[in-house]
Amino acid sequence: MKHFFLPLLCFVGFFATAQDGPVKALRGRVTSADKDVVGVVVQNISLEQAVITDMDGNFTINVQLGDTLVFSAVHYQRKIIPVTEVLYKTSFVEVPMEEFVNELKEVVVRPYNLSGDLSQDLDKLTLEKDVSASALGLPNANVKPLTQSERLLREASSMTMTAGGGVGGAGGGMSLNPIINAISGRTKMLKNRVKVDNTYARTQRVQDFYVDSLFVMTLKIPMEKLDDFMYFCEVDETFQQTVDTHDKLKIWDFMVEKSRAYRKNNNLD
Repeated sequence: MKHFFLPLLCFVGFFATAQDGPVKALRGRVTSADKDVVGVVVQNISLEQAVITDMDGNFTINVQLGDTLVFSAVHYQRKIIPVTEVLYKTSFVEVPMEEFVNELKEVVVRPYNLSGDLSQDLDKLTLEKDVSASALGLPNANVKPLTQSERLLREASSMTMTAGGGVGGAGGGMSLNPIINAISGRTKMLKNRVKVDNTYARTQRVQDFYVDSLFVMTLKIPMEKLDDFMYFCEVDETFQQTVDTHDKLKIWDFMVEKSRAYRKNNNLD
C-alpha cells in the first residue's frame, strides 16, 4: 500500500504544478467591425479577476495555463476562451467579438387588419358611442354649468313667483329679493365676484398652457413671484382680449412683453 500511494501523490503534485503554472500578464485587444470596443469586461474566472477594455479595446489580465477567460458586453455575444499552451505563450492576442442580436418571438401585428397608421386605423375601428347627456339626446345637454357665484347672482337678481308673502298678498306674487338685493348692494357684489372668478379662471388657463419652468427660465420670473406676476398681467386691459383668442403664441408674446416690465418694476434684472 505504501508503494501505491507514493506514485499517486507524486502524480497529483505534478498535475497541480502543470495546471497552475506561473502567472503572467496577457495583453490583447478586443475587435469589432462596427461597434464600440470600450467597456468590454474581460474576466479570468479561474483567478477571479476582471478588467475592462479601454477606448481602443486594449486590455491586460493575469492568466495561468488552464485558466478560462470570459469576454462580455451588453451589445456583444458572450465569448469563452480557455488559456491553452499556445495562448499562454502568446505575447499579444486579438479577440473578435460578435454583435448580440436579441431575437424576439413571433408577434402578430395585424390581428384586426391594422396598418399602424393612426390616421387610417381610427376610421376602420368601430367604437362604442360615448355615454353622455349629449349622445343620449337629453334636453339642455350642451348648457354650460353655472359656477357657484353665477348661481348666487341668478338667485339674487331673478324675479320669481312666490306662493305668498311677496308682492300681491297672501294669494301669491313676486319675490322682493331682487329689489332688496339691488338696494343693499348684494347684486353688485355678486357681479364683481363673478367677474373676479372669470378673471381667475382665465389666468389659470394661461398657467395651464405653459409649465412653470418656462416662466422661471425664459421669462426670468422667480418661482415665488409667479402669482404676483400673473396678477400684474391680469390688471392689463388687453389681458382678457389676448387670452380669449386662445392663440398660445400670441399669449406668450404678451407674457414676454409683460415680463420685461415686471422685472424692471421689481428690480429683477
